[in-house]
Amino acid sequence: MGKTRLEAFSDGVIAIIITIMVLEMKVPHGEDLAALVPLIPVFLSYVLSFVYVGIYWNNHHHMLHTVKTVTGGVLWSNLHLLFWLSLFPFATGFMGENHFARTPSALYGVVLFGAAISYTILQMAIIRSQGKDSLLRAAVGSDWKGKASLVFYVVGIASTFVVPFVAQAAYVAVALVWLVPDPRIERTLAHQES
Repeated sequence: MGKTRLEAFSDGVIAIIITIMVLEMKVPHGEDLAALVPLIPVFLSYVLSFVYVGIYWNNHHHMLHTVKTVTGGVLWSNLHLLFWLSLFPFATGFMGENHFARTPSALYGVVLFGAAISYTILQMAIIRSQGKDSLLRAAVGSDWKGKASLVFYVVGIASTFVVPFVAQAAYVAVALVWLVPDPRIERTLAHQES
């Protein structure tokens, strides 16, 4: 099977996730700037999640450029990733509405961790389907960014109950590391074409 349907379906689900997240931000009852102040945590959690969903969309797009055929394992791995991404609106709203409280921040970290694990599983499924000459394997190498991200998420989740702001700092740090689409894949594809 080709990758076109997988890509189109994933893009559609991600677009819906972003739409649901923005609809979770409720319009305040008031006309002055003071009415917006209680929405600051909701807006900040939305911005962080929007960046994360954008990161996943960008890197998913780049990763699929290395795919020639899609196997059943790749399909299920992709659905697993979309499952975790679909939890972003809930986790985002829960954390924002509760002003980054401990339990909502920990749950947010669990969703980030689940998405990262599922992305890694999808990456491994693609590599397995491509065999020993996998372009994706050549591109990601030891995948230090992926492994470091998992560690940061675990630190973030654990720290929510001790020093809550460390969790938010860990989540933002991972987002900053991944903000630029993964150049390793672009370099590998450019090298292959030349």
